[in-house]
Amino acid sequence: MSWLRGGVRLFGIARVLLRHRLDELVEATHLFRPLRWLRSLVARAEPGSETRPRGMRLRLALEELGPIFVKFGQILSTRRDLLPPDVADELTHLQDRVAPFDGERAVREIEAALGQPLDTLYRRFERVPLASASVAQVHAAELPDGREVVVKVLRPDVRKRIEADVGVLRALATLAQRYAPNAEHIRPLDVVAEIERTLEGELDLLREGGNASVLRRNFLDSPDLYVPEVVWTHSSERVLTLERVRGIPADDVAALDAAGIDRARLAAKGVRVFYTQVFRDNLFHADAHAGNIWVDATRTEDPRFIALDFGIVGALPKSDQYYLAENFSAMFARDYRRIAELHIEAGWMPGTIRIDDLEAAVRSVCEPYFTRPLAEISLGEVLAKLFRVAHRYQLTIQPQLLLLQKTLLNIEGLGRLLDPKLDIFAVAKPVLDAILVERYGMNAVMAEIRQQAPDLARRIGELPRLVHGYLEQSRRGEQALNMRSQDLHLLAAEARVLRRSMVMAVSGSAFLVVAALWLGTGAPGPTIGGLPLAALAALAAGLASLVAALK
Repeated sequence: MSWLRGGVRLFGIARVLLRHRLDELVEATHLFRPLRWLRSLVARAEPGSETRPRGMRLRLALEELGPIFVKFGQILSTRRDLLPPDVADELTHLQDRVAPFDGERAVREIEAALGQPLDTLYRRFERVPLASASVAQVHAAELPDGREVVVKVLRPDVRKRIEADVGVLRALATLAQRYAPNAEHIRPLDVVAEIERTLEGELDLLREGGNASVLRRNFLDSPDLYVPEVVWTHSSERVLTLERVRGIPADDVAALDAAGIDRARLAAKGVRVFYTQVFRDNLFHADAHAGNIWVDATRTEDPRFIALDFGIVGALPKSDQYYLAENFSAMFARDYRRIAELHIEAGWMPGTIRIDDLEAAVRSVCEPYFTRPLAEISLGEVLAKLFRVAHRYQLTIQPQLLLLQKTLLNIEGLGRLLDPKLDIFAVAKPVLDAILVERYGMNAVMAEIRQQAPDLARRIGELPRLVHGYLEQSRRGEQALNMRSQDLHLLAAEARVLRRSMVMAVSGSAFLVVAALWLGTGAPGPTIGGLPLAALAALAAGLASLVAALK
């Protein structure tokens, strides 16, 4: 019977899409192919829908289809490489608010998840929730020791409903993959798989608690950001208990002014917090809309943000983190050639692309922005357009980068709301420069060498055998050569040069490993400038060998 329920659900989805005049989506997936002539009888268009923008029509349809489709639209709004800008902007306005479930049912869910009676767990528990969304709802409570907390509880049977609706989405994606034009570039099945992974993460509240705990540790005692404490003794996969915090929603300008908050200082802090999360900590809050970002009203002269809801966080691979930081630095310097080179080096663009063509494309994206006053430039918009350039070259950017770009747009939008004159370049550049020096400077390199020293020590014993084996093979190869022509003589000469270079390179690498080990272990002996003389000698020999290998 599951196939019948799925078919009924597909039919219902098609009806809603047709009522909101989203005929092209129905036709693209061939949902009504067998009933083409009966379509007008199945669903009538909503009054006034023909005059609404397509993004608004899609948003209204998703809200009508239910909470899981609202969540789907919110996640899809982060994929700006796949959506037209007007549709992506409209989907960011989707509100994940649904009717709450019964408070007594919430009590039963908490007692089942934590294995204790509610009266033992909490001194006070409010049955009426503070907020209710598609995956969970939040209740105010008080611990036995008097601490105020909030308790987040998953909706009953939410996993089953999500699995059912994701199955329907997968069926729609399969149809779109088969029939929609340019489906190979959009890859609808991959998009649904990404949505499924995100929802799976939101269904595990221990994972959300872990995100909150790490973010709190990263900004402990920070004057810029406060993250509430997780109460682990009262948390599980289905229940998350957090310290209760109070503040002003970050977009409530009137309330901020009434509280005497220095909005210009607050806006600059928001930019600094974002770049610190991304490039120092490599863990950033990726759902940073005003509902999840509050302002501490008790600190007027030196205001700070309060972060809420940690179900969606972002992190980047080390290579992407480095290339993204270098891209921002190149943007600050308006070095379009360097931006193009970095996109190819990072693998975001095919290596077959001519660098001059890519530089021209980057210049066409950036120059219209960089001719404006600095206070009017949005790095998030620039990054979004650069990613669209990548998409034109038929390359799909990693979801983490798109999540970061969406978060950057949110942060910049909030910053400009708080301070319309905010110069994001002036605020971000010194933060990024300092983090680059800290992460990739000489001190960081030496620390990495010391960290790798034990592993290098384990492997160094293999080097003599490898060098001997290579030299032995080389010797046997020379004896087997028999020159018959001038061309072969030239090839043999080049081979001898190559062999010498390889030997020098291997030897140089061995010397460099010895130097690294000596520097990492801090072995005793004569020193120059605090560094072991033998290590410096090995380092010099290694560099000399490598230079000789390159000649």
